[in-house]
Amino acid sequence: MATDDAGVPDWEALRAAARQVVGRAYAPYSGFPVGAAALADDGRVVVGCNVENAAYGVTLCAECSLVSALVTGGGGRLVAFTCVDGAGELLMPCGRCRQLLWEHGGPGLLVDSPRGVVPMTEVLPDAFGAPDLARDLTDRPAHRPAHRPAHRPADRPAPEA
Repeated sequence: MATDDAGVPDWEALRAAARQVVGRAYAPYSGFPVGAAALADDGRVVVGCNVENAAYGVTLCAECSLVSALVTGGGGRLVAFTCVDGAGELLMPCGRCRQLLWEHGGPGLLVDSPRGVVPMTEVLPDAFGAPDLARDLTDRPAHRPAHRPAHRPADRPAPEA
């Protein structure tokens, strides 16, 4: 279902899966249901929809739901992704979700966009990922976290040890 004989993703089938799952979205606050579908590297199609919450910060995007389904369904890598709104029109993931997709699909993940299918490297150029965390950081002084300046303003004394 998910690919043809040449291994090309069946985009129409993925879009249909996203349009079907958008009907399960729980979006009483925004009124903006979102559905997502993706092809995993083992041929599975995983889907997700947004799940809102009265405490907006704990709302789950469709992409979060999809990645959770990927992981709980056995893991793997995403190879093709699409996302639609309540009317079935293509959507692009927000920045947070682009990062989530990068983590689980990487640079080769194909994204169905309003301008056509594009690789994740065009959706999230210069992405941050696991290799960035693996870099040798021994050149940084151990006493100073990387996110703090090396100097302290004169009007702020150093904390007592």
